[in-house]
Amino acid sequence: MSDETAIRAVVQQYFDALYTGDVAAFRQAFHPEAQLFSSENAVTAALGLDAWLERVANRPAPAATNDPRIDEVVALTQPSATTAHVRVRDALGANRFIDELLLIKYPQGWKIVCKSWAYENQG
Repeated sequence: MSDETAIRAVVQQYFDALYTGDVAAFRQAFHPEAQLFSSENAVTAALGLDAWLERVANRPAPAATNDPRIDEVVALTQPSATTAHVRVRDALGANRFIDELLLIKYPQGWKIVCKSWAYENQG
């Protein structure tokens, strides 16, 4: 499997977990020490993976409320043999997001090590 195919597979797992609220699938896609960041509407977040997954576990999944699914890879770059950056669009309820995912290639495969998110400009 090519690196790009493997990276896209991790991103697809991320999209699927986001839509279904599957914490176990997120744990497979993310490195256990991953960090997540946002600064939206004067509210900042800097979370470890476990804290973010607690949020995921305690909110309704988009699939449970039949929300439309929005999954789009906007850009994928691989600046080295072991690093990748993927910009994606996705949704949670009425909110539309741009997420920046940084991935590292480990002996076990590609893992998301950092995520930042921002609301997509709707206007």
